Amino acid sequence: MSKPRVHIFGQGDPRAVAQLNRCLRQATYGVLCADHHVGYSAPIGAAIAYPKHVSPSGVGYDIGCGNLAVRTPLRASRIDTRGVMDEIVHTISFGIGRINREPADDPVLEGIRTAEFAPQRRLLKLAEGQLGTVGAGNHYVDLFADQQDLLWIGVHFGSRGFGHRTATGFLAMGEGRKFTDRPRNTSMDSSPVLFEVRSELGQAYIVAMRLAGAYAQAGRRWVVERILKLLGTNADITVHNHHNFAWEEKHFGRTFWVVRKGATPAFPGQQGFVGATMGGTSVILEGLDSPASKQALYSTVHGAGRVMSRRQAAGRRRYNRKRKRWVQTAPGVVDWPKVRASLHGQGIVLRGGGADEAPEAYKNLDDVLTEHAGTVRVTHRLRPIGVAMAGADTFDPFRD
Repeated sequence: MSKPRVHIFGQGDPRAVAQLNRCLRQATYGVLCADHHVGYSAPIGAAIAYPKHVSPSGVGYDIGCGNLAVRTPLRASRIDTRGVMDEIVHTISFGIGRINREPADDPVLEGIRTAEFAPQRRLLKLAEGQLGTVGAGNHYVDLFADQQDLLWIGVHFGSRGFGHRTATGFLAMGEGRKFTDRPRNTSMDSSPVLFEVRSELGQAYIVAMRLAGAYAQAGRRWVVERILKLLGTNADITVHNHHNFAWEEKHFGRTFWVVRKGATPAFPGQQGFVGATMGGTSVILEGLDSPASKQALYSTVHGAGRVMSRRQAAGRRRYNRKRKRWVQTAPGVVDWPKVRASLHGQGIVLRGGGADEAPEAYKNLDDVLTEHAGTVRVTHRLRPIGVAMAGADTFDPFRD
């Protein structure tokens, strides 16, 4: 097998590059987008093309994580942003648990009840309880104003506990253990878990991954539809993408399984929603047909990309299960009250969030996109007016 071809956008992080190189065993092409940073086994911001394999560690724990954005006919300047954000956080559940008792139903639940990969059927109750919940970490529900003052809704989250348990089960099976076991090797720099696509395990993973991806899509749709109902409006543009998934695709005249972790697909004419930081301008992108796009395996960024870990930003914390809250044990570098004051000064209504998600913890999205010049174009720029996330004290075992 010839040496894999690698294309890195921007300055390569040495540890992330080393992770990519480990993942290129049995692969033909590897890409690191400019927002890349270290992830579990495979770097976040990577796209890897395998001729005969699929990688559950490459897709990661949050199968089907992605972004959904819709445009409404409402004028952003005419809505009561503060009132709407209050209604959102009282209607949509963030972190663990469910604050609202409104049932979130979707045909995907019947798909889980009768799942082809039988062990997933036992996750039905978990899936029912978390459908339409957003989770924690960098997952959010945002309101935006575009250049024409039209209101957009944007969300970012994935398959929650259903996807996490699915991924964990297959990582355990990759070690020869049972689906219900936990994998032994959970090191960030562990070797990739690879399944031959034609093997029984490979086929089972593909089926299970697709179901988890459908569940993630259904959850994002439910949240956006619920907010549209809350606003009494509809959507005239919809942009919806996975960025943690594996697809069978054609590149350079050959067919590959392309595993993307935190890499938005951007084929010519395909649109994608890419969120910035809670204080930055997000974008709707469209893929271009160019030599650079081909080298990128038609992949682009999924966000601005972290420049510091959550612990660096927020300090060290310990979860007190008895009191059900986080306790600060060491300070971080981010001055969270100052960040909140800055966001308020920009006219951004913030609900939840914490120092680990402060703008300082991320790169600048415009700088990141500059590295991808010639592969995508910006069709809409979205200025945040409302940001809702899980609070800093929210405990969520499935956080991204």
